[in-house]
Amino acid sequence: MEFPKDSNLPTQLLASCFDSTSATYKYYWFLSILESLCANRLVIPKTELFSNMIAIPWYTVNYFQVSFGKQDVIHREIENIKSFEKISIDENKEVIVSKLTQSQNLQTQKALYHFDNQVPHWFLSPWFDSNKSKKDIYAGSKNFDNECLYALYQDRIELNPNWLAYLIENIRFLKDFCYWNLAVFLQKRNPGVPEIPNKLIKPAVRSALTNQRRNFWNVVFDELGEIDCIYTGEKLNKSNYAVEHFIPYSYVCHDLMWNLVPADPRFNSHKSNKLPSLDDYFDGFYRIQKEAVEIVLSKKPTSNYLFDYLYLFKNLDGIEDLPNVFEEKRFKDVFHPLIIMAHNSGFQYLSKS
Repeated sequence: MEFPKDSNLPTQLLASCFDSTSATYKYYWFLSILESLCANRLVIPKTELFSNMIAIPWYTVNYFQVSFGKQDVIHREIENIKSFEKISIDENKEVIVSKLTQSQNLQTQKALYHFDNQVPHWFLSPWFDSNKSKKDIYAGSKNFDNECLYALYQDRIELNPNWLAYLIENIRFLKDFCYWNLAVFLQKRNPGVPEIPNKLIKPAVRSALTNQRRNFWNVVFDELGEIDCIYTGEKLNKSNYAVEHFIPYSYVCHDLMWNLVPADPRFNSHKSNKLPSLDDYFDGFYRIQKEAVEIVLSKKPTSNYLFDYLYLFKNLDGIEDLPNVFEEKRFKDVFHPLIIMAHNSGFQYLSKS
């Protein structure tokens, strides 16, 4: 992916900042600079930048449980700060930045300023000779030697005015470049985790399952009247049920119908992002899934939600053949590896009370 060129700027040096990356910090440092630029901040406190380096991937690490590798500094400091500051796993980025920049906790401040040892000056290394020391880079940057991106001070950076128009004009490309490379980097370290690109940014609003409820599961309840909750055994009816992800959304990162099931609303919040044991819950899940497909195919044969199942049964000529191929072993073969890989990624099993 080639950076946009500018005849007055050494854009090749900015691009070379990301050569031979063995950790995520360069991407998150640069994304933090771009975040501050979006807020019209040209003189940026280091505390703000370091806080953004924690806040931007906070949801990725804590909610989606994507591993950066145990040696990755950002992953490690996120784990540390989560224990120091008691911040929820799905907190908004702006709130996290505010809490961290204002924190008086010495452990938090130490964790943030761990990045100061390497990140700010080594990011500028392409603009300076390889034998330049940290002290040399700090001194040279203050004069914007070689048109380096920013000037370094003990407590802040100051963006080079000559770069501002370029950064603003190409900010979408630059962010996409970072997130694309982060996705590639993290996928290698999480080979069993699906949808890595969709786990790099917290969605503004999680999609409600209102349409799945109204246009699929309500059709099933209209036919059956009641359904037994596969988790609690409670009788569910059309006015009293939650639509629940069998394998947690935080792992699969989709709302496809083959992973959804009606559940006791009280149990739904208790289950959270826990994994169901296939030994305990799969038989009931399979039975209601199979019955639901047959009912919806009969009552609403053009339902778009039926097409979700074509991802599982790829040899189908059409959805009308779904009942013929909806075999328990074939269905279970999809879920078994997903459950194992999710558990290997850090998701815990639901305990059966």
